[in-house]
Amino acid sequence: MWTADLTGEGPFGSMVRSARLSGALDLLAGAGGWVPRGAIGNIPVRFPRLPPAGDCGWHIDANTALPDGAWGVSGRPETMLVLLLLSEVGADDAPTRIRVGSQRDVAGVLPVGEVLDPFVAGPLVDEASQGRPLAFATGMPGDAYLVHPFTVHAAQAHAGTRPRFMAQFPVPLTAALDAGVGTPLARAVCG
Repeated sequence: MWTADLTGEGPFGSMVRSARLSGALDLLAGAGGWVPRGAIGNIPVRFPRLPPAGDCGWHIDANTALPDGAWGVSGRPETMLVLLLLSEVGADDAPTRIRVGSQRDVAGVLPVGEVLDPFVAGPLVDEASQGRPLAFATGMPGDAYLVHPFTVHAAQAHAGTRPRFMAQFPVPLTAALDAGVGTPLARAVCG
């Protein structure tokens, strides 16, 4: 399914291969339950006082590879999401908004045997999780949020005074997540 790519060099490569991040992933996905990475993926940067980008919709990230190399969303995800802060992120610095507990709602609306286009899944997961309380991905450089693949989240406009830098990347799982079975990551959709 996935192979480890540990080619990332320098401080970013070191960050994703750190013992602390690896230990946290082992706790959630199980030792040997995830594939190590060498790169930090996308680095979305938000600047203060710019017109809204129109990219603040509630969603879950694509979590399932298709045979043609495209990605979609399914009820048996193959990845989990990591949000890695690269700058100090306070409440006004456009922290990612997270609907706490939304993974439980999403588990009930995504098909297990079908992969949806992320733009089709977005409205489904938004509606299913609307009543959930919010948390914000704030913190210091190097702080990481390990996000369940069903957690509904969204960007937001920047209201602060300094740019916000973060990385977001999928961590491949060694087997598709079977909701409710096995690891803490799988059991997080129950109850």
